[in-house]
Amino acid sequence: MNKTAVVIGATGLTGTHLVAALLHDDYFSKVKVLVRNPWVHPRPGLESIIVDFEDEESLAAAIQGDVLFCCIGTTIRKAGTQERFREVDYDIPVRCARIAHRHHIPQFLMISSIGANPSSRNFYLRTKGQVEETVLKTGFDGVYIFRPSIIVDQRNESRWKEAAGKYLIQLFYFLLQGRWKKYRGIKAATIANAMVRVAKQFDPGVHIFESDAIQNLGI
Repeated sequence: MNKTAVVIGATGLTGTHLVAALLHDDYFSKVKVLVRNPWVHPRPGLESIIVDFEDEESLAAAIQGDVLFCCIGTTIRKAGTQERFREVDYDIPVRCARIAHRHHIPQFLMISSIGANPSSRNFYLRTKGQVEETVLKTGFDGVYIFRPSIIVDQRNESRWKEAAGKYLIQLFYFLLQGRWKKYRGIKAATIANAMVRVAKQFDPGVHIFESDAIQNLGI
């Protein structure tokens, strides 16, 4: 196939796995990664584009292709404030989604979070739910939302609360059965593989994948 994938959030944990998976799949002839700073990973088929995520003109010139993947995200601790967190986790995905739709990109795939709910009392989960809600109104032919549980891979930065959560998730992994199965920890590569598989299937409509479904898709 001769498809072009556009990736935002390519330098993150799941984003790096996604880019690698896309580059190894013949379905995609080009992978465009939108980054804030130079990203030196020369590979055949890989195009790195420096953009200002707050500048619609910069984004509009870069968001051209067949599928938009959104892996962008931060933490409140890293962002510093709730306002800055929202700028990254809400404003950027929504801005990019709207531009992609204007450019007639038919598919939008986004990593959200287990428990995402626009009415949640939890700021993080409420923001994730609001992103989902807004993107679903954009008008893509296909919208695919991935809600992973705790990602169990190692990260470069220290997140002690997340590390504690990972330990508990792994400790009780086999006890999480039935409706609790979706809370099992999941690997970033599994999420990436699931996203590529779903993009290639291109089933129109709205599709939301909880963590256990992502696990099955990404095997």
